[in-house]
Amino acid sequence: MNKFFLFLSVSSLFLMSGCSTRSYSSYRHYKYSEPTYYSDDKSAYQSTYNRKKYSNATMRPYVVHGKRYYPTVVSVGDRFRGNASWYGPNFHGKFTSNGERYNMWDMTAAHKTLPMNTIVKVTNRRNGKSTVVRINDRGPFVSTRIIDLSKAAASKINMIGTGTAPVTLEVLGFAGKGKKKIPSARQLKKSPKSMALHGGFALQIASFSKIDGAIKTQEKYNNTDGYTTVIKDMQGENGRMFKVWLKGFKSEQEARDYKANGIFKGAFIVRED
Repeated sequence: MNKFFLFLSVSSLFLMSGCSTRSYSSYRHYKYSEPTYYSDDKSAYQSTYNRKKYSNATMRPYVVHGKRYYPTVVSVGDRFRGNASWYGPNFHGKFTSNGERYNMWDMTAAHKTLPMNTIVKVTNRRNGKSTVVRINDRGPFVSTRIIDLSKAAASKINMIGTGTAPVTLEVLGFAGKGKKKIPSARQLKKSPKSMALHGGFALQIASFSKIDGAIKTQEKYNNTDGYTTVIKDMQGENGRMFKVWLKGFKSEQEARDYKANGIFKGAFIVRED
């Protein structure tokens, strides 16, 4: 009996040792003797690593250092220019803004306003090298930078040593929700051509029984904070009404946040068909 228990004890130690060895083997290549950090602001990124708060953040506005950012709607073929940076060991394994674990060896990137799972081609304008990444995080929060690449993506366009590089971004398509792999060219052709909503959101800021009042209101508030006004001629229970809507919101949350500013008393959110 004692020999049996001795055999079990030795076997258990052997199994535990084996598990420890495999665990270390799986993660040892993530270790760096001298980690280098090229992103702009650690605290800004840490503020987005709240999985409970950001797990469904695709088009939700957010605030970093007192500035509010509104994720925007983009279409395939849209291009942007700016500077890229990269982030690596200091954030490896931590939560990204959409609730994933950041893996610096994946082909991913952080962008301030592109919808999550947007597939983007990044071209280094210094050397012409390109790579394709999937947006799964927010940042970088420096005005001169437009994208923060994973270490793997930065390596593809040869910008590890320089830390930053001037780049061109091109929207190639959109991966489905929950998809973590870069879609193939064939799959991208079948993906939506735009992240535009089926019917946007607007604020109804006024309603009149006569067209004159609606026209004056439209002209007065058109282009307020970059939004446009339109007049909706509608027939209701109380007869014909001319309603003034403020349009241009990229999401319901953006419309709610703008309504909360209190600029238009009594305004309410409406859905466009």
